[in-house]
Amino acid sequence: MIRVLSVDDHPLLREGLAALIGNQSDMQLIGEASNGREALEQFRKHHPDITLMDLQMPEMSGIDAISAIRGEFPDARIIILTTYTGDFQVSRALRAGARGYLLKGMLRQELLETIRAVHTGRKRLSAEVAVEIAEHATDDVLTPREIDVLRWIAEGNANKEIAGKLSLTEETVKGHVKNILAKLGVNDRTHAVTIGLKRGMIDL
Repeated sequence: MIRVLSVDDHPLLREGLAALIGNQSDMQLIGEASNGREALEQFRKHHPDITLMDLQMPEMSGIDAISAIRGEFPDARIIILTTYTGDFQVSRALRAGARGYLLKGMLRQELLETIRAVHTGRKRLSAEVAVEIAEHATDDVLTPREIDVLRWIAEGNANKEIAGKLSLTEETVKGHVKNILAKLGVNDRTHAVTIGLKRGMIDL
C-alpha cells in the first residue's frame, strides 16, 4: 500500500485528489495539509511514502517545505503538483529534492502513474515541463543578485531606487540590468519582467 500525504491550499483540489487516490487498491490517503508548515507536521506524524506538494501556498511555500522535510527525512519522496511550467521554478524544485513535477491540468492522465513510478525510485516530469527545461538548458543563468534586481524592476523601481534598496551604486545596478537583458535575450525592462514571470524567476 502506497501511503500518500496531500498538500494544497485549495480544498477542492484536495477533495479531487482524495477521490482519485481512494479509488486505487494500492494507495491510501493518510493525511492532508493546506500549507508548507502543516505539511512538515503531517510528515513527522505519518511518514508517508509519497507527498503531493503544491508550490504556491501561504505561510511556507512548497519549495521551502521540501527543503524542511528533506532536511529531517532525506529519503522523502515528493511530487510537485502545480500550474507553473517555468523552467527556473522546476529546477529549484528538483534541486530542493522533488522527485516528480506534474501540471495540475494533467492530473487525471498522469498522477497515479507518477505516484507509482516515484514510489519505485524513479523521477517523473510532465512532458510539457521537460520541454521547458530542455529549451532553456543552455541559457545563461541569472545570478541571485540579478534576480533581486529583476524583482525590484518588476515592482516599478528605477535604477537609482534599486541601488538604494540593495546598497549598490547606480552604475552597478545598470551593469546588472544590462546583463539581465542580454541573458534573457530581450531589449527592454518590461520584456525582461515578462520573461522572468513566465519562467518562474520572480513572482508578483
